[in-house]
Amino acid sequence: MEIRTITAPFTDEVLSSLKAGDIVNVSGTIYAGRDAVLPRLVKKIEDGTFAETGIDLQGGVIFHTAVSRAGVGPTSSNKAELEGTMPQLTAAGIRMFLGKGELKKETIEMFDKYNAVYAVIAPVTALLNSKVLSQKCLFAPELGMEAFYELKVDGFPCIIAAAHGEILK
Repeated sequence: MEIRTITAPFTDEVLSSLKAGDIVNVSGTIYAGRDAVLPRLVKKIEDGTFAETGIDLQGGVIFHTAVSRAGVGPTSSNKAELEGTMPQLTAAGIRMFLGKGELKKETIEMFDKYNAVYAVIAPVTALLNSKVLSQKCLFAPELGMEAFYELKVDGFPCIIAAAHGEILK
């Protein structure tokens, strides 16, 4: 099976070419956030103050993880605090979520509306940490490792688990 390298932020053309079961290496700029920070970002989207953050989500990727000195590793994307933020973040421009766990059918159907996908990453913190080129806190630094970070990555290995209404079985 071919392993493709795709670079974030993504174009609609790249996203349209992905299908459930594809193995990809994600490079480029991605965002890292989880339970504590993503609901806060969604609140800013909903109250119209998100532009004040200066964060551009168009074609972006959110990796459900904390950023700590021990490295990065996926957390469960199907937690209510995370999966519940996906509709608003997707509408705001995010086109890929990286994490682990099975999502609700409604969430997968919503991705199709925006040409967005969900990819799973095996919890291999040491490997992923070696692929992080740089990290910068962009929002809510008081949350420490659970703040919203920008990561520059090279070759994050993952499997497309949901795309265009289809799920990996």
